[in-house]
Amino acid sequence: MFENTERTELAQLGEVGLIAHLTDKIEITQESTIKGVGDDAAILSAGKKQIVVSTDLLLEGIHFDLAYTPFKHLGYKAVQVNLSDIYAMNGIAAQVTVSIGLSSKFPLEAVEEIYDGIYLACKKYNIDVVGGDTSASKQGLIISVTSIGYIDADQVVYRSGAKEGDLLCVSGDLGGAYIGLQLLEREKQIFLENPNIQPDLEGKDYVIERQLKPEARKDIIDYLRENKIKPTAMIDISDGLASEIKHICKQSNVGCHVYEEKIPIDQMTYDTAREFGLDPTTCALNGGEDYELLFTINQGDYDKVKNSPDITIIGHMTDAASGCQLVSKSNNMHELKAQGWKAF
Repeated sequence: MFENTERTELAQLGEVGLIAHLTDKIEITQESTIKGVGDDAAILSAGKKQIVVSTDLLLEGIHFDLAYTPFKHLGYKAVQVNLSDIYAMNGIAAQVTVSIGLSSKFPLEAVEEIYDGIYLACKKYNIDVVGGDTSASKQGLIISVTSIGYIDADQVVYRSGAKEGDLLCVSGDLGGAYIGLQLLEREKQIFLENPNIQPDLEGKDYVIERQLKPEARKDIIDYLRENKIKPTAMIDISDGLASEIKHICKQSNVGCHVYEEKIPIDQMTYDTAREFGLDPTTCALNGGEDYELLFTINQGDYDKVKNSPDITIIGHMTDAASGCQLVSKSNNMHELKAQGWKAF
């Protein structure tokens, strides 16, 4: 038992507050540690190259529900969410380690399917599995993946480099993963009430795949390199667009104007959100798990991205005193608030 008689509920801090609290006493002593906690991944010195390292933990009942998550998809997603952190640093992923905790309810065949998904993701992104660990678990299924990538020292992109006047860009479209989750949860509840009713997901393949089988955006990193664009700041969208924008603003000491009408939302996402009585913009801002890349670029790079079908300019950075502002479709200003997923 712990000796401290005081009790502070973790919910009072939230995930971000807890991380800040636990890491504020870290002292970096190794010259090879270039960047520790506080970004999408750590940066370590390795001669001419720098090593990019990130890790993620997926817990049954918290990060995934096996009632509607196929084992193969789960393995695939576990790798993708890790690779996304490497690309968010402008790095290229090369290796992963995979650790897994299993309860006795899982047969070998289930574990094989998880690893089939892991190997499929690694083959598609040219990643080597170089190690890991296995353990018994009394808490269900636990998957932890550590990803390793490499980058030239002068090409690393942190969250902290955005400047006033920079353009705010995002890859792909947003809100689809959250809407896919709403569909899956609805069908799960219907099934629990009446197991004879088959899931009704016809025509919703795109948003379901956005939730169950996300793709890390290495193609965006390749595009930026091919066009000689180095973002001034970058982060991946795991907790929702609003939350990630605020991370960049805080760490770069800038504000921003984000234009609602510019936020990319797929038509299926938009229509399905309306079916659920949800505001599509709110889903895009706060839904999370899209694993797209949010980044800022110098205005001089505008011509290089303006015609890209995979990149949308959604706003620009302002002075810190102006704060983070959402400009609505009716041209009204609203303070941008992050209302994404809370861990505790």
